[in-house]
Amino acid sequence: MVSARAAAKAIDALRRGWPIAIHAAGEQALTLLAIETADEGRLRDFAGDDYGILISSGRAETLKLLNQRASGDPDQPVVIERAPWFDMALATAIADPQRDLATPMKGPFRTLDNARPMATAAALQLARIAGLLPAFFTDGVDPEVTITPDDVASHEDAARLSIAVRAKLPVDGAEDAEIVAFRSPESADEHVALIVGAPNGRPPVVRLHSECLTGDVLGSLKCDCGPQLHAAIHAIEHSGWGILLYLRQEGRGIGLINKLRAYALQDQGFDTVDANTRLGFAIDARDFGVAARMLTLLGQGEVRLLTNNPAKVAGLEAAGVRVIERVAHFLPTNPHNERYLATKRDRTGHQL
Repeated sequence: MVSARAAAKAIDALRRGWPIAIHAAGEQALTLLAIETADEGRLRDFAGDDYGILISSGRAETLKLLNQRASGDPDQPVVIERAPWFDMALATAIADPQRDLATPMKGPFRTLDNARPMATAAALQLARIAGLLPAFFTDGVDPEVTITPDDVASHEDAARLSIAVRAKLPVDGAEDAEIVAFRSPESADEHVALIVGAPNGRPPVVRLHSECLTGDVLGSLKCDCGPQLHAAIHAIEHSGWGILLYLRQEGRGIGLINKLRAYALQDQGFDTVDANTRLGFAIDARDFGVAARMLTLLGQGEVRLLTNNPAKVAGLEAAGVRVIERVAHFLPTNPHNERYLATKRDRTGHQL
């Protein structure tokens, strides 16, 4: 029986440093302990000296392991065979690329054939959902909960999202606005829509804005998120009516802590794309099906999308919302975000 609730328990367990298991059909069960939330005692209780390590291919490429197991997808799992010199400190250095300059020599390692591809892929997805580094000790004992990949898929199913509450919310730039909050039964994420104006017979101007604490709240100059958010509200108001979707997908879907880790890697000279892949994540891990579900619940099947990102257009349309027009959304650069915006233009296809 598929259980999104079981997946929620597994996510909580990983964040608390407790082991879990994933059992995919036709595969041996995979027991896991997240390296980030483990310590010497928990590792000893989990597996003693007999464990493997699971990382993503993005991280494996940084460690020069993909010549052994080629993969072009940063989200694909790679299994490392345990060597006698492994310990907690080395595992932490394997998991966290911020430590690469301090611990440049980590090998030699040997990768193994991945006999549990579905379970290991689900494990990496769980790490991202939990906001943890995608790196695990494997094959220990006493899991808190055993789940399946289908449980994870159910937890992430946008169709589970529903409207929780609506209220009037005058905001700077749009005094005639209404806020609508959405949530699903098992997820801790609560997305919101700001409806500006009233339907006028035309498809709404819609902006998909992914949460950015540093830019939206603290006024970070490293990105253009804060100015884009406020400019979008003004642009929607000027258009007559529309909807701003505020999506809880911090750091393009990898979470606040991992986004700040990416910032630390940028401080070492990596651009935003390479920082994400060195951490072991996809370049963009967002699910725009969530935005499509929100629009569907608001009765909007056609939109004019305020974006410079073709992936948002494709993501909405793949989820059943028709984009009849892409409306450009460009703001001036500053000395702190010029490289960031150039990377978005040159490496992720943003139409700036």
